[in-house]
Amino acid sequence: MVRTKELNVSTRGRGLYPITSEVQRAVAESGVTAGLCNVFVHHTSASVILCENADPVVQRDLDAFLSRLVKDGDPLFRHDAEGPDDMAAHVRTVLTQNSLNVPVRDGRCDLGTWQGIFVYEHRTSSHRRRVTVSIVGE
Repeated sequence: MVRTKELNVSTRGRGLYPITSEVQRAVAESGVTAGLCNVFVHHTSASVILCENADPVVQRDLDAFLSRLVKDGDPLFRHDAEGPDDMAAHVRTVLTQNSLNVPVRDGRCDLGTWQGIFVYEHRTSSHRRRVTVSIVGE
């Protein structure tokens, strides 16, 4: 059995936006009790990640690290059609990921104790991000 659900995530600019509860709801509604859940973001300047979900300082530190690693407006980048954060956002997406797979067990995503699923917005302005959750199993 394969089930899909589309999520729309509104962001307020660069940062991590939790979607664990929405993904867990999609899995529960699918009726799949054992299988695999794929979460895919349909954009080249945002990603989906598994990250520590108990201490928001971890998320801040991750963003601080990527900000140091990939700087907005870096003169190395020629692609700046949408502003100085344009190419930096694309690089951040490539360094993270546009999809992830999580096992489904007992009708839920079988996440670790401190794991959460996040949309990671890499642009500095607000966006509406389309995420597809696909659940495969029995």
